[in-house]
Amino acid sequence: MHRIVASLSFVALLSGLAGCASAPPASSAPAARYIVVRHAEKADDGTRDPELAPAGRERAQRLAARVREEPLRAVYVTAYRRTLQTGEPAAREHALTPIVYDAKRPAAEFAAQLRRERSDGATLVVGHSNTAPDIAAALCACAVEPMPETEYDRRMIVDIDAQGRASLRIERDR
Repeated sequence: MHRIVASLSFVALLSGLAGCASAPPASSAPAARYIVVRHAEKADDGTRDPELAPAGRERAQRLAARVREEPLRAVYVTAYRRTLQTGEPAAREHALTPIVYDAKRPAAEFAAQLRRERSDGATLVVGHSNTAPDIAAALCACAVEPMPETEYDRRMIVDIDAQGRASLRIERDR
């Protein structure tokens, strides 16, 4: 009986150690994460600065739910209502005020600013179909597919590790 208890204790100890050995090291977590999206669906009201359509408002809420567990430290939006309305729910979830950036600023300059100023935690960037892929590409120094005018569901997630190496992951919101 004593031998069985000792054997079970040894197996339990090995199981616990195996769990520790298979856990990823703390350094595998990204030092910085940039979540780059295009604004959600906009209303077709004929203006240059439309608000979000009902489907866009729903997508903005799903984005906020998706980033709820992220250590979100900043939300960047352009001066257009559709980007602000896309980023606001996520900003509100994290008690943040959206930061307005110039949509016409070169992507490489904006990405360099983000990497300098937001080098830890997560940052949400809401752009446009003609800017979001370029911002993601500049952040990761990698190729990113262009975005057609009809695409609203792509999340480009750029992780930067402690050594400054970047990786890109694409997710879809369906």
